[in-house]
Amino acid sequence: MTSARFPPPIPPLDVRDLLRRYGLHARKRLGQNFLQDTYALERIVEAASILPSDTVLEIGPGLGSLTRYLAAVAKIVIAVELDERLFPALQAVVAPYDNLRLVHGDILESDPAELVGEPDYLVVANIPYYITSALIRHLLEKDSRPRRLLLTVQKEVANRICAGPGSMSLLSLSVQVYGDPSVAAHIPARAFYPPPNVDSAILRIDVFPKPAIPQAQLESFFQLIRAGFSQKRKTLRNSLSAGMRRGSGEIEAILGKAGIDPKRRAETLDLQEWGRLSRLFHEAG
Repeated sequence: MTSARFPPPIPPLDVRDLLRRYGLHARKRLGQNFLQDTYALERIVEAASILPSDTVLEIGPGLGSLTRYLAAVAKIVIAVELDERLFPALQAVVAPYDNLRLVHGDILESDPAELVGEPDYLVVANIPYYITSALIRHLLEKDSRPRRLLLTVQKEVANRICAGPGSMSLLSLSVQVYGDPSVAAHIPARAFYPPPNVDSAILRIDVFPKPAIPQAQLESFFQLIRAGFSQKRKTLRNSLSAGMRRGSGEIEAILGKAGIDPKRRAETLDLQEWGRLSRLFHEAG
């Protein structure tokens, strides 16, 4: 299926002037860096592959820069904003769009599927850096997961999420068990107001219909990877023995059964190897 035809040009938003007119300022503690670069906004919407029939959940619309682009191509947009100070300016910016619902609330305290009202939806958002890991977990660990996530995140974090064997981390495995992540584009700090101290990336996660690890084994999987990465410098035999509270001999036997050298370290294993281990630990109780 192809994405919706891109909308006619949308006038740039002067964030600095808008903040001044409404007596507002960016709150550092809320991670408010408002994306205003037209090219970056267009790249986000293009990378999201939004269909005219799609429902989009936007997290942290801020002043509505991205919201306008989403509303121009999606069937409906539900935008959840934590900072109620922004609502007068936000409502004024998005007033021309009647396929938009603004919600005041904390996404981490909400059920995304209930907000959207249907099981098939997309998440497209310029999110505060400080909630990246918690938000991704919150979205992916629900029974009703979005079909796709398109998020602006810190460039280094995006690279960690997309890493392969040899550079795997707790974060990359926690994402890759639920979907296929990729970096769609990079966004320089100057594209935001105020500019953050680091560059960003557009992270796309195409969510699997089912997790890569069977549902019954997910608890064992997460216990294992937390144990494996709790002492990264140690071999798997030692880190898993300490983290899983089992004897090193038992751990070595299970690793051998999975075809994994006990002297390897956690970051060298791929998702399939962690899957074999989680199955064996699950079967062992």
